[in-house]
Amino acid sequence: MTDLAHLSASIAEQIKKRQPFPVTTGIILGSGLGDFADGLTEKTVIPTSELDGYPVTSVIGHSGKVIFGKSNGVPVLAFQGRIHFYEGHDIRLTALPIWLMKHLGIRKVILTNAAGGLNKQFKVGDLMLISDHINFMFRNPLIGKNPDDFGPRFPDMSDAYSKDLRALAATVALDLKIGVQTGVYLGLTGPSYETPAEIEMFRLLGADAVGMSTVPEVIQAAHLGIQVLGISCITNMAAGITGQKLSHDEVTETGKLVQKKFTDLIKGILQKC
Repeated sequence: MTDLAHLSASIAEQIKKRQPFPVTTGIILGSGLGDFADGLTEKTVIPTSELDGYPVTSVIGHSGKVIFGKSNGVPVLAFQGRIHFYEGHDIRLTALPIWLMKHLGIRKVILTNAAGGLNKQFKVGDLMLISDHINFMFRNPLIGKNPDDFGPRFPDMSDAYSKDLRALAATVALDLKIGVQTGVYLGLTGPSYETPAEIEMFRLLGADAVGMSTVPEVIQAAHLGIQVLGISCITNMAAGITGQKLSHDEVTETGKLVQKKFTDLIKGILQKC
């Protein structure tokens, strides 16, 4: 943990040298959802490959860029792509963007992801506001020595997904006539998709959607005192729900199809954050 605090501070200093303006809100864009950043104005784009110490992102749909820009005049810091545990990285590194946001003065973060739908009332293309999560990664990015000057040894998780930000997002969605769901996200390591038996178990546990990210980032954000709004794009129904086989191509394709309503929702939220 202490090493990650030092690493993130070093990378943040590299970013600050190219930072064009102050920001207080950040966003991490999940699989197939990176196009939001393309619509930002006054952009400064920093490929993560140019940041010494930043892990390589290797997943299709995650381009690996840190982008400063403005959404209808609102400054935002966007991570186009994220670090996944299944790529072979230490679980703590998956939360590196959250550490960077802390060093850069971010107080609120919108975490987005592509997820498989477990709730049979959901349909492909739905957007789900995350109310809570279940950690089936069975790993925690806070394990190790705790840097007490950054956050408590035992952070509270009762409002890890901010109720206030979720209410704000629901109001924005209503104003824009964008239908949204609300539910519990279950995080797994991947990279294999879940079996139908596993999906049935997760449904019984109360999960509404399943994915391979987000949970470590949220835990780290709670530790560092950063408010989180989580949004899942239901890019496919999980194994056994429809009988169809799953593929990452379907995930990225559905992400593209929902880009407009996803972008409109994020823009509206940023206006009110």
